[in-house]
Amino acid sequence: MRRIRKLFLPALVFGVLTQSASMRPERPVAVRQIEQPTAQTSGPASPPAKSLERALAKEQFAQMVEKFSEPNGYFDSDNLISNEASYLHVMGKMRQMKVAGGAYIGVGPDQNFSYIAQIRPAIVFITDIRRDNLLQHLFFKSLFALSGNRLEYLCLLFGRPLPPDPKSWDSRSVQEIIAYLDKAPSKRELFEKTKAEVRSKAQSFGVKLDPADLETINRIHTAFFDAGPDLKFTSRGRPPRWYYPSYRDLLFEKDLTGKLCNYLASEDDFRFLRSLQERNLIIPIVANLAGDQALKSIARYLNERGERVSALYTSNVEFYLMRTFSDDEFKRFAENVSLLPHNERSVIIRSYFNGAWGYEHPQSVNGYYSTQLLQTMQSFVKEYSSGGYKSYSDLISKHILDLH
Repeated sequence: MRRIRKLFLPALVFGVLTQSASMRPERPVAVRQIEQPTAQTSGPASPPAKSLERALAKEQFAQMVEKFSEPNGYFDSDNLISNEASYLHVMGKMRQMKVAGGAYIGVGPDQNFSYIAQIRPAIVFITDIRRDNLLQHLFFKSLFALSGNRLEYLCLLFGRPLPPDPKSWDSRSVQEIIAYLDKAPSKRELFEKTKAEVRSKAQSFGVKLDPADLETINRIHTAFFDAGPDLKFTSRGRPPRWYYPSYRDLLFEKDLTGKLCNYLASEDDFRFLRSLQERNLIIPIVANLAGDQALKSIARYLNERGERVSALYTSNVEFYLMRTFSDDEFKRFAENVSLLPHNERSVIIRSYFNGAWGYEHPQSVNGYYSTQLLQTMQSFVKEYSSGGYKSYSDLISKHILDLH
């Protein structure tokens, strides 16, 4: 396999800053239940299960956002889109393993939606140390609420006019949709109209939003409007990197079997995501993955309902936990993971960047700076409990599933 250019850049990171105990929010309170069959779990023992909700009322959704969240933190990038061009490379293996249902937990922006579309979980928790990510997901939630299909979603996102009979585009390919967007000029008046609709919709979800929050949502929307499908990941104080994919690139990425797997490649996948959003089952929270509040609250919630985690997407959070902070940070993260109910099909999806240790990972794909890695949660918990993770090199090499 041909070696690729080596650059060191700790890339996308979420949930790695700490907060003092005095800043921690209250423990979450119980929410109203709606009957639904429960799943078998392993890991921490659970009491007799309540049922997982088929839908959350607005008040329940807002309460979980608030009570599960930790104090706002900081990272030096906008993370409006992913910088992991390899993000879909785990999809084929997850299909083979039948990773499905349950609860999905992930970090960052909308690359999560592609994992969710394949796994089809019953409930989703999106985490990030930055409140900006929570607000970005309220922005996405607003667009889903305003959109009838993929074409309308992307037109609203980028300020493009709809063509005649947009419903007829349901069967069109994502390439055809992007070709239309490229030819349709952006319209400032459309953007301003959509911006007002997004603001109103975001305020209707029950989450407390102050003027600064609304301005952040506006700033995020403006970035998509200004750059269009060529929008890229942006770091503050660091120059752009050659390997940063654009929004367009991420849409057209494929898994290792050659299948288009972005959530906007399929109208059926888009509708599934929209259904979860309509039922308030994609819950964004501010989360330090090594903290005392967010993952513990999620674990408690799922254990009480007899549900298990199907996938935990960590991006490269663990790189920072093991290299930038003390060993205690990774210890707290691993202990949090061990609390999450899981079974033999539950997986951790992580990202490795080849410059981090100056060599290519054995599973690196030629032409990709990032490498997606897959591991079962069971093997992670077992290896950690036996003291087997002494370094980041151990983490990215032990029990990693072969994707090829």
